[in-house]
Amino acid sequence: MGRSRYKITDPQQPHFVTLTVLHWIPIFTRPATVNIVLDSLRFLSREGLKIYAWVILENHCHFVLQSKALDRDIARLKSWTGKNLIQYLVENNIQQILEQLAFYKKAHKDDRAYQFWQEGVHPELIQSEGMMRQKIEYIHQNPVKRGYVDEATHWRYSSARDYSGAAGLLEVCTAW
Repeated sequence: MGRSRYKITDPQQPHFVTLTVLHWIPIFTRPATVNIVLDSLRFLSREGLKIYAWVILENHCHFVLQSKALDRDIARLKSWTGKNLIQYLVENNIQQILEQLAFYKKAHKDDRAYQFWQEGVHPELIQSEGMMRQKIEYIHQNPVKRGYVDEATHWRYSSARDYSGAAGLLEVCTAW
């Protein structure tokens, strides 16, 4: 079977995407690792990426995103965050996770010692307002369904606060 590739059906329309850490390894358990993803999203947002909704959990992230070239922007997001997260793990001598990232790395990735993200993002084109609402609700309820918080707005690493009228950690486009 061939490698999974991004299959963004219409790169200028909003898509629901999921980024998963290789082998579901829990990396986003410290503010420093989450901030690497947030910093990348802030940078891409200044370059035209629209963030409609987001959540970061311990081993994966969900987003509804849109840009003029979403496939390229997702590749940039994964590349920059992967390199910087691995650098963080090396600098902080987090050997157990580094060993797992090396062990589960795909064989064809022979140009690097580690692989951070699983391949693919399982993109889904947002085809209607109803679908947009459903995906945003799914994103915001993810930490609640996992039992991490009782209310979506209590999860710091999501856009649920933005949709409740409070300020979140990223600039989010709530008008769609």
